[in-house]
Amino acid sequence: MISEKLFQGYDEKFISNQTVPLPNLSSEQNDDLVLDDEGNKVIKYINYSLQQSASHKFPFYTATNIDGIQFKKVPRKDNWRKDTRLSQEFQWGKELYSAPKSDFDKGHMTKREDVQWGETSGIALNAANSTFYYTNAVPQHKDLNRDIWRSLEDYILHTETKQNELRICVFTGPVLLSSNPYFVTPINGKQIQIPSLFWKVVIFQKEDGNLYRVGFMMSQNKLLQENHIIEELESEDQIFNQFKDAGTYQVNVSLIEEMTGLEIPNAIDSYNDTRNKKLVLKEIDIDPELESDSIEYQLGFIIENLNL
Repeated sequence: MISEKLFQGYDEKFISNQTVPLPNLSSEQNDDLVLDDEGNKVIKYINYSLQQSASHKFPFYTATNIDGIQFKKVPRKDNWRKDTRLSQEFQWGKELYSAPKSDFDKGHMTKREDVQWGETSGIALNAANSTFYYTNAVPQHKDLNRDIWRSLEDYILHTETKQNELRICVFTGPVLLSSNPYFVTPINGKQIQIPSLFWKVVIFQKEDGNLYRVGFMMSQNKLLQENHIIEELESEDQIFNQFKDAGTYQVNVSLIEEMTGLEIPNAIDSYNDTRNKKLVLKEIDIDPELESDSIEYQLGFIIENLNL
């Protein structure tokens, strides 16, 4: 059992004492927040925090501090459980991930290895274990969770942050839209919606002392449809229709803000693209039939443009 005294959460002053605050929620999102048993709106864990949607039972986002200097290699121990500090009715658990046709992973929003740091291996191990709360999970198709998305996360952690001994802040989450498709299996007699889009924003400091940010977005809609996990949805939501069949890597942070309704902490944008948003997201699609060499080629597209 992890002591809750260790649950200090996300540190806004993590990067050279420059302030990188949590994302701002819209008024509607604030009204939909899950509070913990002490009335807190921000749910703290070890080296990361999150804010949970009551209606969707998924996080609006997770906020993570990653320390490339203090990273520790520790054994993995899967121990998924609900957070007892929050009402059980606002968290999905085994009832979702073991349901018929639940051919998806418990997709970490805050990556286990990202918080796997501290002064001692014991702290790093506790931090890694603290990512196995269902509040930190969203259903992700295995081909997204284990391949392309994971490759991006591994690149950010191992190639950039560890090798360059950086401290960075990462925000990750699903796009919680009212137009998200329905899971084919009702849970407790109710239909639930599975997020199709995921996003990630990395904030980092360059040698000039300024903070920069870069954003990514991916879609699993085609993957879920291919496996008959979700129902095809006839939606009048123009934004959803614009992106429902698309997947990409690098996008403008302003696009993520538009899609999520969140206000991401301000920094200099490391990436800008003035092209039509649909073309940006459609340019690199996550196709179920992609071969591995094609995936590696696409990942190379990110690496050339990341510029951490």
